[in-house]
Amino acid sequence: MCGIAGFWLAGQPAAFDPMPALEKMGQAIVHRGPDADGQWFCEHSGVGLAHRRLAIQDLSEHGAQPMCSSSGRFIIVFNGEVYNFRSLRKELKAAGHSFRGHSDTEVMLAAFEAWGVEVALSRFAGMFAFALLDREEKLLWLARDRMGEKPLYYGWQAGRLVFGSELKALKAFPGCAPRINRHALTLLLRHNYIPAPHSIYTDIHKLLPAHLVRISVAAGAERLEPQRYWSATDGFREATWSTPEQAVLALEERLSEVIKEQMVADVPLGAFLSGGIDSSTVVALMQQQATRPVRTFTIGFDEAGFNEAKHAEAVARHLRTEHTELYVTPRDAREVIPELPRIYDEPFADSSQIPTFLVSRMTRQHVTVALSGDGGDELFAGYTRYPQSLAAWQRMQGGFDPRLYAERALLSLPDAVAQRAVRQMSSEQRHLTRPAVAEKVRRERGLRAARSLQTYYQRRISYWSEPSLLVRGAEEPAYAMNTSLPDAVAELAPQQQLQWLDLHSYLPDDILTKVDRAAMAVSLETRVPMLDHRFVAMALSAPPAWNMADGGGKQLLRGVAYRHVPRRLLERPKQGFAIPVGPWLRRELRDWAEHLLDAQRLEREGYWNAPILRALWDDHRAGRADFSFQLWGVLMFQAWQEASAPR
Repeated sequence: MCGIAGFWLAGQPAAFDPMPALEKMGQAIVHRGPDADGQWFCEHSGVGLAHRRLAIQDLSEHGAQPMCSSSGRFIIVFNGEVYNFRSLRKELKAAGHSFRGHSDTEVMLAAFEAWGVEVALSRFAGMFAFALLDREEKLLWLARDRMGEKPLYYGWQAGRLVFGSELKALKAFPGCAPRINRHALTLLLRHNYIPAPHSIYTDIHKLLPAHLVRISVAAGAERLEPQRYWSATDGFREATWSTPEQAVLALEERLSEVIKEQMVADVPLGAFLSGGIDSSTVVALMQQQATRPVRTFTIGFDEAGFNEAKHAEAVARHLRTEHTELYVTPRDAREVIPELPRIYDEPFADSSQIPTFLVSRMTRQHVTVALSGDGGDELFAGYTRYPQSLAAWQRMQGGFDPRLYAERALLSLPDAVAQRAVRQMSSEQRHLTRPAVAEKVRRERGLRAARSLQTYYQRRISYWSEPSLLVRGAEEPAYAMNTSLPDAVAELAPQQQLQWLDLHSYLPDDILTKVDRAAMAVSLETRVPMLDHRFVAMALSAPPAWNMADGGGKQLLRGVAYRHVPRRLLERPKQGFAIPVGPWLRRELRDWAEHLLDAQRLEREGYWNAPILRALWDDHRAGRADFSFQLWGVLMFQAWQEASAPR
């Protein structure tokens, strides 16, 4: 785990000293790699590379980057881990390659020498983002791992290509002056994150997971065309097992192998433990292979409904891990909020970002690497919104339903009439402001107007029904959730289509972004065993019905977990990892929110439809409704913009 940055001058003369510029770009992300730094510049190609190192494998100088291949042909800066590097190293040594150290980076370079970039990339199992210069072919490669665990931004600034692990690094490039992307704000409002390939800046993009960019530094390039090198869609194939019981055994065997690889580190290692199915499964398989108690970490809250620590403690006691827990107060959590713009670098509004940062900070006091259980819900259909969405969609597509007919008739009325009728029919809506009722009517209209399951699901999980009404001068751009499904995906079972959508948007752009930024802010490496592509392919191949048996999702993963942890310790309603933002906005955070949502400020800045926002804020503040999720995205942009303003 490290931080990378760099640039390509694209044939232009450098109007600055390249080495100090690279050092400054690296320094901007020092938290990703506090142990060492390195810079490299090639005057002939105009490519500069910077690296910040968090030493995990080969703590010696032999693991330092930028690193050259043995022949001098390739030079790389690399963020992440290639977990199968030992088996690749053995194969390469048998073919005549020699190694100075024992880092995975050196193995990657030897693989590029032996097999070429694209073939080598297909053989790496791990999480990574890298920039690689091929000095012989005069090619610059940018690549990101298959599931999107590691970030990589890139874009043009003043005719030069800049790239890096975080926006901070790009903004440190001399003369970088990116413009805010109004269109991306519509996606922030819809999902509380900005999905790839978009970023908060117009001229800077996120490289999509499982994609690479190949740039000829000799011929030049005005337009970069990312190419996919792997597809999760291939995993949705016919299972090779005859029964769910066979699948459980095979999944446990493969996950155990992956975890064994991911437990390799030259620094202290532990795991996050919430006490749920996913993290408990990972910890159980870690403990099965460990020679001493695994170190596990969780945080707790005293607020009812927001505390999982007692469940984690019970699982830890059963598995006999060396468990550490920290109970945090509301004040502890609220004190993180001013740091969120710095931590996340662009507006990001999943409020579980706060406890994620707190557990990462506590964990880093004890270990340098932590494994997590992320990915289980997407791979094994664990979200309750899957069966709920499918049931609602099927009901809408069914025969005559008097209730649906009446709802459609009501929603087809003119706006003012429909809103007045909704207000009179529901005591909960009666005291809301007109814009708030209008938003609820728009949402219901949108759901009933959906012509496909994909559109219905996107609208159902959205926080705002029509974000373009909130953002001045903006239209919603294309991304995974609103682009036509590939033919192979459209042929999948409905449940699998929803899983595919989340694997290509919610997982990389919310869950993995949240964990990466929170952990790297405190220089903690996180590893996600269930997102190893070999395990992903195996998990997705199971028939959908096998995970939905007994009325609940994730049955195959539950089967693995129950072989190690008693069912009674794991069976409980899914709780999530949230904080009570709604009540806090009415009390402790009220002045902070009022400052950011001040009507005159909103009008002056010119991004938002101020009357609508103010109306929903008034309703929330007065306790007439809970609009905390809708408002949190706006507040995170406002806070980010304030923190990013020139001092």
